[in-house]
Amino acid sequence: MKDLIEKINAEFETFKTESESLIEKGVKAAGPRARKSTLEIEKLLKEFRKVSVEESKK
Repeated sequence: MKDLIEKINAEFETFKTESESLIEKGVKAAGPRARKSTLEIEKLLKEFRKVSVEESKK
């Protein structure tokens, strides 16, 4: 689970960096990268929920 949380944090940092590039610097190419990152975060959060529920049942 610790590894999964590290992946979530890393992906969130990627999203934060790309969204700041898009908003503050106007880098248009950062938009698709930020959106891709949100999809990855969504997938990781679903996995976290699954693992968390399994752990609580033990």
